[in-house]
Amino acid sequence: MVSIITVNYNGLADTCEMIVSFRKYETYPYEIIVVDNGSRNPEADEIKLRHPEVKVVQNTNTGFAGGNNAGLKVAEGSYLFFLNNDTIIKGPILETLVHRLKADPKNGGVSPMLKYSYAPDTLQYAGFTPFSRITLRNAAIGFNEKDQLIYHIACETASLHGAAMMVSRDVLQQVGPMTEIYFLFYEEFDWSTQLKRTGYKLWYEPSAVVYHKESMTAKKGTPLREFYLSRARILYARRNTMKYDKILSCLYIAFIAAPKKAIIYLLNGKVQLSIAVIRGTFNGLTSSKQ
Repeated sequence: MVSIITVNYNGLADTCEMIVSFRKYETYPYEIIVVDNGSRNPEADEIKLRHPEVKVVQNTNTGFAGGNNAGLKVAEGSYLFFLNNDTIIKGPILETLVHRLKADPKNGGVSPMLKYSYAPDTLQYAGFTPFSRITLRNAAIGFNEKDQLIYHIACETASLHGAAMMVSRDVLQQVGPMTEIYFLFYEEFDWSTQLKRTGYKLWYEPSAVVYHKESMTAKKGTPLREFYLSRARILYARRNTMKYDKILSCLYIAFIAAPKKAIIYLLNGKVQLSIAVIRGTFNGLTSSKQ
C-alpha cells in the first residue's frame, strides 16, 4: 500500500479536489493522510466531514517538512508518497511509481512528470540538473516547455521534486525523514542529497503524470518567499557543501546574490522585500542549527 501524505494550510478546496481526483482515477491500494498545518479556519474538521475515509492529522505550522513528518507518524503504507495538496491526477500513477522503486534496490526515490494544471500541455518538471558548486543554482529540466517525446524517457535525476516524491519505508528508515530546519524551500533538495549520499539513485518517471496548480503558499516576489529562500540557500550550503565550497557559497549568497536582489527591490521602492532578503540571509548565516 502507498501512504499519500499531503499538507494542508488554508487550502481546503485544493486539498478536497486532490482527494477526489485519486478516488476517481487511482486503482492501486492507497491511503490518504492530510496534515492540517494550523489553518486559520477549522479545515481539518471540514475535511473529515467531506472525506471520512481520509486520515486527518491536526498539527501546528511546523513548515513543509514538519507537516509531512507529522503525517509519517500515522502512515501504514510500505511506500510513502509526499504530494502537494494543490495537485490532481487524471489517471492512475501509483503502480508506475512503485514499480520504478522496485526495479532496483538502489532506486531510493522517484518523482513523476509534473505539468501545470492550467496548461496541461506544459511541463513544470522532467528532472533536475545538479547544483552548481558555488552559486548552488540548478534548473528544472523541461521547465515551461511544451510536452514532447524527449521528456518521455525515464532517467536518473539530481533531485526529487517536493511537489510529488515517493520513497519506500525501508529507504526512509535508513536515510531518515526530511530535516525540519528550513521551514520552507530546499527541504527536498537537502533530502535528495542525503538519499544520494547514502548510495541511492533518484529517478524521474514520465509514465506517471501529476498536474500542479503551483504553490499558493508563498507567491513570487513576496517578502515571505524572499526571506525563506535566502535563508534556505545559506542553510543548504552549510549542510551539504565541502569546506572551501561552503565558504565561497555562503559568501556568494550573502554578499552578491542577496544584496543584488535587495538593491533591485530598493530601486523599485519595495523596501519590505529588501529587508526580507537581508533578514533571510542573516538568519541563515547565524542559525545555530546545522
